[in-house]
Amino acid sequence: MKPAFMQPSYIWLMTDSQKAQTAAPAKAGARKTRRQNAEHGFTASKGLADKMQLVLVDLLELQLQGKQAHWNVVGKNFRDTHLVLDEIIDAARGFSDTIAERMRALHATPDGRSDTVAATTTLPEFPAGEISTTDTIDLLTERLEGTVATIREVHDPIDKEDPTSADLLHAIIETLEQYAWMVSAENRTPTKK
Repeated sequence: MKPAFMQPSYIWLMTDSQKAQTAAPAKAGARKTRRQNAEHGFTASKGLADKMQLVLVDLLELQLQGKQAHWNVVGKNFRDTHLVLDEIIDAARGFSDTIAERMRALHATPDGRSDTVAATTTLPEFPAGEISTTDTIDLLTERLEGTVATIREVHDPIDKEDPTSADLLHAIIETLEQYAWMVSAENRTPTKK
């Protein structure tokens, strides 16, 4: 015998009176709760939404500049630099999505359009053309630290209004600072004792 989902359905052949006899009771089945219909929950203030937007555009810009560097890096340790750039790009992409979705959960509207990002990012413009691995390391370290600086600047006001969003920022800071340390170590020389 075929499973129930594979059995032919002849409900469309039934008369209206036959359908009425097989219909579920009026209050049966899934229903939305009052809470779901109301969808009130915590709503971000304009200040909170604006601060989260600052973080979002810097993360989006970090991702774009990382990709620009990834495509155009040349020189010693090319492969390692090329690969770590992919890690940073993936992290920035994931973090930007997390921030944008948090904004939506707080009934704020993120703006990730390219013209908005270009006009509002705090990160400096990335140079065009091929970039040596040494310069790429320095440029990316500066962008990682710049993104962290933006997040640290808005963290305390965000924490006062919404500790949950501040917790997301903690995780982002931790990861980006670790990348800044690891990337910058490529150009460092040991300090003498």
